[in-house]
Amino acid sequence: MPETGLRKWIITGTVILVSMLELIDTSIVNVALPQMMGNLGATLDEITWVVTAYVVANVIVIPMTGWFSALMGRRNYLLVSVTVFTISSFFCGNATGLWELVAFRFVQGAAGAALLSTSQAVLFESWPIEERGFAAALFGMGVVMGPTIGPTLGGWITDNYNWPWIFYVNLPIGVVAALLIWSYIRNPAHHEAVEKIDWTGMALLVAGVGALQILLERGEREDWFESRRMVALAIIAAVGIATFIWHELRTPHPIVDLRVMRDRSLAVGTFFTFILGFGLYASVFIFPVFAQSLLGMTAMQTGLILLPGALTTALCMPFVGRILQRGFPPQVMNAGGFLLFFLFTWTLSKSTLASTQGDFFWPLVLRGAGLALLFVPLTTLALGNLRGADIAQGAGLTNMMRQLGGSVGVAVMANLITRREALHRVNLLAHLSIYDPAVRERLAAMSRAIAARGHTLVPTVDPAYAALEGVLTRQTYLLSYMDCFLICGVFFLACIPLLVLFRRTKVRVQPMAAH
Repeated sequence: MPETGLRKWIITGTVILVSMLELIDTSIVNVALPQMMGNLGATLDEITWVVTAYVVANVIVIPMTGWFSALMGRRNYLLVSVTVFTISSFFCGNATGLWELVAFRFVQGAAGAALLSTSQAVLFESWPIEERGFAAALFGMGVVMGPTIGPTLGGWITDNYNWPWIFYVNLPIGVVAALLIWSYIRNPAHHEAVEKIDWTGMALLVAGVGALQILLERGEREDWFESRRMVALAIIAAVGIATFIWHELRTPHPIVDLRVMRDRSLAVGTFFTFILGFGLYASVFIFPVFAQSLLGMTAMQTGLILLPGALTTALCMPFVGRILQRGFPPQVMNAGGFLLFFLFTWTLSKSTLASTQGDFFWPLVLRGAGLALLFVPLTTLALGNLRGADIAQGAGLTNMMRQLGGSVGVAVMANLITRREALHRVNLLAHLSIYDPAVRERLAAMSRAIAARGHTLVPTVDPAYAALEGVLTRQTYLLSYMDCFLICGVFFLACIPLLVLFRRTKVRVQPMAAH
């Protein structure tokens, strides 16, 4: 039964709080990695496992959250997850070695899965079906704000305190969330007991999805399929996932009930949720790297630039939810969202090395509005018609696909930047020759400028060449990032015709069945 009155709003605030807790922790660590390297004596390649361990555990457990909810009871599972997440946060901050930190990050990521998927299932069951569009909008506020706040908060903490505090800040929030869950969230009336544990399905899921996520996280560093380890992971992922799907559709007690995908709205919504994750995480990945690497901005400055766009999303989502609730076609909203994402990326593709913070304000506001037009209708279309235990299964699948979409987006963009950088460098070098009068004049000007700083003229030839190399490198990366922004935009435009996959019907509204 849906909740009413103040209890409904307390539950809504609680699940938004825990979802933001999980999503902030996904990105807050990134800006603290250099400080961790120094304190823990780790190399750059080793320290990335702090991020990889969390994401891999998170993506593996997310599709199993529906099964864990049935096994333990939804309230108990969410309460245990928040408690384990909070305790592991303490041990992460207290870690004295790299692999101790990686181990507790893995535990933290596994516990964090419920903070996203199970929270969403609780929220949808707390609101009547006809108001689920608005509920999706409220939940989306937390989903969007989390990845945006994470780097900003992490930058502020690492600038003013030590890196363990990025984990210690979770402790009071986790305690408050656990108390609220214990006091206000109830198990659903349709609770189904687990009759048999699907150990085979669990093993296949861990192997397949785990291998895929490690491949996406580590592939760029190990030159993708030039590495035997990456090839092995790709084979394990392909075989594991295919066998997992085959097994889950045949077993009477699956750990992930893929039969819920027979609902066409859920199946198509899950596909578009993958696309949404691709666009959300890919654009969030490209812009900070561009701003910090080429424009010289700090992590704190970059986070503050992203903040207006996130606030735009938060303000637009309830409005979009209300419009959706009144019967406005969700496919039209999705098309508008993809179009705004295109305008965002197309505008950024015109950036220069002289671009300032003010140049990014309106493009990021457009992105924020577009995200609201995508997240709310897609979530409502995917989950709006599900009932009972199917909500938890559907929420787990959609959240997994959004996370995988994000991982694919980041991997594709990282690989694309590398390839475009090599191409543009070759093209630019073709126009640089020491026999070109313009190049010789530029080198002479650089030599004179360096000599004017107090150096003798003879040793300035090499610094002049180094300075020219620096200009070439910056222009190369600028062109590469601009290409990636534009390619992202074309990708979003290409998604608009695919919206015909949704049935040409409004979101179904009907009274909640009695349980």
